[in-house]
Amino acid sequence: MHCRLADDAGGVHGGDICTAAQITAAAVVRPVAHGNAAVAQDRRLILIASSTSRQLVAEFFGTLLLLATVIGSGIMAERLADGNLAIALLGNTIPTGAILYVLITIFGPVSGAHFNPAVTLAFLLRREIGFPRAARFMFVQTVGAICGAMLAHVMFEMPVLQLSQNIRSGPAQWISEFTATFGLLTVIFGGLRWRPEAVPTLVGLYITAAYWFTASTSFANPAVTFARAFTDSFSGILPADAPPFILAQLAAAVVASFALRWLFSDEPDQE
Repeated sequence: MHCRLADDAGGVHGGDICTAAQITAAAVVRPVAHGNAAVAQDRRLILIASSTSRQLVAEFFGTLLLLATVIGSGIMAERLADGNLAIALLGNTIPTGAILYVLITIFGPVSGAHFNPAVTLAFLLRREIGFPRAARFMFVQTVGAICGAMLAHVMFEMPVLQLSQNIRSGPAQWISEFTATFGLLTVIFGGLRWRPEAVPTLVGLYITAAYWFTASTSFANPAVTFARAFTDSFSGILPADAPPFILAQLAAAVVASFALRWLFSDEPDQE
């Protein structure tokens, strides 16, 4: 690649900013040959190739569509399942996994397709995104999530803003959220390390599975959790139960950011 990396404020270090085609080619070719440093640089290049406004719109719109899918499919599934909770959960699971594949594929080259403050926090702790950009990402993700919940309600002729009465509390739920979030980040960083082009598929499949192997049905996302407190539907969570979920998710992001750096490192272990 003959283009150059820009800093987090948008300044270019010697040369033109890479085109999307150059970035995509590098992201697919370089990781195995050049290791983690090259992968991190290519992810920064992806963000720099798009303007900040485009990145923020991508994060907002992607998170909005994610929540509209999670909540909307939950409403539809519950209405059609005739009281069968297993069928309702299945009807909620499949659209969520599918939309994640779509959203990561189309918005990944624009913003990195985080749609999740826990993911953004992990990239921040790994120094692959600067604090100003991370803070803006987290803000628009949260706003997008709330707007997605409102959109789902409008589409199903429900009150636009609601408070959930769905109780999700207790140590089993919190451990489930830590596990779900740590697992999600393992999939993301492992995929970026070994098969970057497969990340959309890997994330979609992981969340599909995590809906069923975690007691909490795998929220794994602070913005999603916050927004789901404002829907009194199948996908909702009692507002008082949301903070422990979010704390577990953020704790998992902190642990994963360091543990996975070691796990997927090129450096040999010290004997």
